[in-house]
Amino acid sequence: MMRLLSYCLFLFVLLLSSLCSNAQTDKAEAGIKTIMEENKVIGLSVAVVKKGKIIYTHSFGLKDVESNTALTDENIFRIASISKSFSATSIMQLVEAKKLSLDDDVSKLLGFTVRNPTFPQTVITLKMLLSHRSSINDSQGYFTLDAINPEKNPDWKKCYNAYEPGTDYQYCNLNFNMIGTMIEIISGERFDQYVKHHVLDPLGLYAGYCVDSLDKTRFATIYEYNSKEDKFTAAPGAYAPRSEEIRNYKMGYSTPIFSPTGGMKISATDLATYMTMHMQLGRYKKTKIISKKSAKQMQTKLSDKEGYGLAIMTTENLIKGKTMKGHTGSAYGLFSAMFFNPKEEFGFVVITNGCNGTYTDGMNTVMRSTINCLYDAFIAK
Repeated sequence: MMRLLSYCLFLFVLLLSSLCSNAQTDKAEAGIKTIMEENKVIGLSVAVVKKGKIIYTHSFGLKDVESNTALTDENIFRIASISKSFSATSIMQLVEAKKLSLDDDVSKLLGFTVRNPTFPQTVITLKMLLSHRSSINDSQGYFTLDAINPEKNPDWKKCYNAYEPGTDYQYCNLNFNMIGTMIEIISGERFDQYVKHHVLDPLGLYAGYCVDSLDKTRFATIYEYNSKEDKFTAAPGAYAPRSEEIRNYKMGYSTPIFSPTGGMKISATDLATYMTMHMQLGRYKKTKIISKKSAKQMQTKLSDKEGYGLAIMTTENLIKGKTMKGHTGSAYGLFSAMFFNPKEEFGFVVITNGCNGTYTDGMNTVMRSTINCLYDAFIAK
């Protein structure tokens, strides 16, 4: 009799759990569909992590408008600036291996002078690049190191701001293309291969910086929105293979070809696994990518104003009452967001391949609204 009662109770709990799960899913998907309609979203992939497990993934809308192909969880996106955290993670591995230090002089590592001409005695360090506190800007471009190399660009001084390195913040893509180059110089592996062998493969992720190494049929077409014409246009440049440049590749200098600053291609689901590693301070299941010390250092903000650490930012105004850590991305019309709460162990990945691109409180409206929708459905008590 007791066994029968226990079995009945088990079935009841199972049924109740299933009903709750269905209710959460229905609530999330209804909310997301409304967000997509209000913001002219073409496609949207999402993932929710709780206590180290991915508890929900789904893709909405279209992978490609012209062929009317539905977006799926298997599709991969160029995730833009979230890519910076992969470069920073790789640097932390090399720091742990004592192959370099965050206080190292960037000039000595790169082989050409990287000095703010107004403050020539102040060393610009790896840590300054990783935290956007180097006083370097993108005014001369960032797709080649020639922009900041005094031997290549007569206007190299324009790459520097008027303040002393280490004293202020300006977000700068060139910082991370230099970081990627130093990964290559120190490790002896081509940048994209280093990240694959030391971050992606150990986590079992299908992703990469090199377009030609991936199945192009899985790429979600990215669309730029023109608000004046109320029109979307495909942006094939997001997945330009750069094949000719790679054939003429110069190790330790051509690295920006792969865009360490924004060129990672990955699905929302695999990005959620990567995020979980950072949420769990460098580990995923039995795999250690970086040490707990390195993970905490990446997540520690260096100023309250910007909330930026080492390619991971801290924000208090994404979800009310919650401290979230992560990064956003935007390029070619794509918007992406990866944010987690390490204390309560929940997190979200949201990626869209095209929307109207409005902002609310400093973040893309679709990213902000979708994260809060997912939080309300799956995490909030």
